[in-house]
Amino acid sequence: MSLIKYQILLKTVELGGITKAAEALGYTQSAASRMIAALEQEWDMELLVRSRGGVRLSSAGETLLPYLRAVCGAHKELEEQVADLHGLTRGTLRVGTFTSVSIHWLPPIMKQFLQRYPGIRFELVSSWEFAEIEDMVHQGAVDCGFLGLPAGEGLDVIPLRQDRLLAVLPPDHPLAHAPCYPMERFVQDPYIRINEERDVEISRIFQEEGIHPNLQYTVNDDFAILSMVEQGLGVSILPELVLQSSNRTFSAVPLEHPRSRQIGVAVRSGKPLSPLTTRFLEVVRQWTAAQ
Repeated sequence: MSLIKYQILLKTVELGGITKAAEALGYTQSAASRMIAALEQEWDMELLVRSRGGVRLSSAGETLLPYLRAVCGAHKELEEQVADLHGLTRGTLRVGTFTSVSIHWLPPIMKQFLQRYPGIRFELVSSWEFAEIEDMVHQGAVDCGFLGLPAGEGLDVIPLRQDRLLAVLPPDHPLAHAPCYPMERFVQDPYIRINEERDVEISRIFQEEGIHPNLQYTVNDDFAILSMVEQGLGVSILPELVLQSSNRTFSAVPLEHPRSRQIGVAVRSGKPLSPLTTRFLEVVRQWTAAQ
């Protein structure tokens, strides 16, 4: 029972709310709240600070967080070793991911993996920011994480695929069928940017080119950009993987000076991989190599 309380508390911190944590772990909101309250009573301290904006850890909760993660991590490792003794017929794999990989890569990868190991459960933890995925891998909150390279220190990374960055134009743009989009044109056309936290790669391109785009809109979603481009509100730069299978009407044109991002999958350095994670990474490499 204590372990369940710890897991609910960690999931609440991860998702920013008790209701979301309860849904993710298969409990009612009231049951999850009771277990957290029981833990606070048992330890005689406040672990969560509640407000209208959600919940966050108290200072005592922050102090205890690494130990809670260690206990839950050790339990997960125990489960994985048991799963290995059973021939990987049971166990849970936690994967950090971002939207375009979640949509275009993970479903077929998971299908292929589950054909071999049908008893395994997946928990996908999504983030818009690669830095946040790195943190989840560092902390052991996920077994592995998909992200853009290069990654920070303390991670072992497997490079998987180059993902081209393309100019995205309205379908009636004069350069919609051009062989490439001139970089200087970004100074003229209205430019739609993703918010600054996710715009590092694109901002670096403009810095290296010495260009200040004609910034007109800032949004927080790639698909919002595509919708705005379709309506002729401006142009943008997006990874090719984001554009796959989109039902929007737009033109994707190579940049005058070709650019790309590299996608990889990362695990924590200095820690032996579980059999479950090892087998999953094998399937990831095989699937991406075959595409």
